[in-house]
Amino acid sequence: MKKNVSKVFFIAFLLILNLSSISAQSFPQGSTSGTTQMNSNVPSPTIPNVSIEITQPESGEEVAFSIRVLLLLTILTLAPSILILVTCFLRFSIVLDFIKRALSLQQVPPTAVLNGIALFMTLFVMWPTFSTMYEKSFKPLSQGEIGIEQAYEQAETPLRMFMYSQMSEDTSYIKMFMNMAKLEKPNTLKDVPTYILVPSYILHELTVAFKIGVLLYIPFIIIDMIVASILMSMGMMMLPPVQISMPFKLILFVLIDGWGLLTQQLFISVIK
Repeated sequence: MKKNVSKVFFIAFLLILNLSSISAQSFPQGSTSGTTQMNSNVPSPTIPNVSIEITQPESGEEVAFSIRVLLLLTILTLAPSILILVTCFLRFSIVLDFIKRALSLQQVPPTAVLNGIALFMTLFVMWPTFSTMYEKSFKPLSQGEIGIEQAYEQAETPLRMFMYSQMSEDTSYIKMFMNMAKLEKPNTLKDVPTYILVPSYILHELTVAFKIGVLLYIPFIIIDMIVASILMSMGMMMLPPVQISMPFKLILFVLIDGWGLLTQQLFISVIK
């Protein structure tokens, strides 16, 4: 037993010697004695000199160009909000949130999922408008055929037509804003300024979305009232009616194919 132990220690000692010799050979010369030096041929890092100069404009064109750049950056910053407010995303997102609350669902489906559904539904509806804006505005601008002002006008026209088509049956909000702005009664769509058309469209979409939401609430409110009256007649006043009525709401919603029916009716309300 002692011989075996001595053999093991002897083999371990030999392995340590071999490892020390290999490590000494693998390191560069001088590293084992702590005298390693950096190569003097290595170039020192160069730091660029950055300077920002503010000069006075030499002509009115430079001032106009600076203002245009500032306005363009502002529009790009507000682009997501603008696209949400001037498209049908506003209607879709509000109606989907209404149906979630009517079903008494707190976390399912998540708000991010509902916004994603509303976004792709908006792309489906707005695709012809976006295609027209690309063909008449962005594409000629990228090819240098038109300027920025003409590109803005070409992009604005299809969007204005879409907003006005949604309000063609109810122009009360346009009349309200025209009266508040003390403008004359418009004869055609071109006579309605954009700053009048956009807020009118936003209020119109909010009104339509809330009307659809109220109609969606009615059958589910009836289920809540029936369940609440049954629980009170049975003396179970301490039991929340929402916990009992929610499964019945989900069963009704699934049986009538609620998601498909809701999506179809939303598309019909927008596409005319």
